[in-house]
Amino acid sequence: MRNTFIDSLQSQAREDPRIFLVVGDLGFSVVENFAKEFPDRFLNAGIAEQNMAGIAAGLAIEGYHVFVYSIANFPLVRCLEQIRNDICYHNLSVTIVSVGGGLSYGNLGYSHHATEDFSLTIPLPNLRIFAPGDPLEVRSVMKSIYSYHGPSYLRLGKAGEKIFHKCEPIINSGELVEVSEGRKVLLITVGGVMDLGFEIKELLESHNIDAAISSFPELSPLSYKSFCSIEERFELAVVLEEHRNGGAYSYISDCLHLHEIHSGRKNRIFLMPLRIDLPPPASSGSLKFLRSKLNLSPDLCLQRILEIMNTIKQPNCS
Repeated sequence: MRNTFIDSLQSQAREDPRIFLVVGDLGFSVVENFAKEFPDRFLNAGIAEQNMAGIAAGLAIEGYHVFVYSIANFPLVRCLEQIRNDICYHNLSVTIVSVGGGLSYGNLGYSHHATEDFSLTIPLPNLRIFAPGDPLEVRSVMKSIYSYHGPSYLRLGKAGEKIFHKCEPIINSGELVEVSEGRKVLLITVGGVMDLGFEIKELLESHNIDAAISSFPELSPLSYKSFCSIEERFELAVVLEEHRNGGAYSYISDCLHLHEIHSGRKNRIFLMPLRIDLPPPASSGSLKFLRSKLNLSPDLCLQRILEIMNTIKQPNCS
């Protein structure tokens, strides 16, 4: 995903003189071509993330669309106050790019596991949140980011992710994007877990359960029409994410509940989470190892889905 991002940014910079890239002494082997072609619109701010966010805010005030690029938690968690106060409340055109979202940098330990980022970004004012699921979705969301004159957060995978879409999808704000057709169960993938979604789909099919996969590449604002349309097609909708409490599942549930209150229309879809629900890991390891350790292995996800489906089918004895 990161290569698709930088290729798109470099191409856009040739057409738009407002594009400016700031990095926190990271991104080597990725950003060099941009820096070489646009030396006046590239800055390495060093290992000083709070200062990096402040620099980005100042550049945005001067008319630039600034992309702040670093690994996992570094461009967000370390400088959340500056992002909140300097960027979001002033509605500035700054895009915070977090590379290696979720558990992508598993071998580097929990300091590099970006598993709380949605809970930090969802409440921030004016901020649009993007979590593409494959490189083609990266291309599509980048177009939305370029056209938006305000702050945004972009959660990317690492590199080498598989392409799941047959062509670049059209992504509308807050709407689901169909990846694979199916019935009965809908797997909603958020960010770089689309591969896991397909593994779960294959296991479900071995139990004669047809499953569809849809991606949710932009978390905010939520399109109620997109979600309400799935009620008659599926018995169960599963939100799959490499995140702890307070992520996409919590956000979707909250939005649907508020919509139910204001519209008087009861939501009929059964929504369940498949997310990281253990304490922070004290170990490092491969992506596969950590998913298994943190209750996101395909087999365990299958087991939890089957348990919920059996519960749904049980008659109400009350």
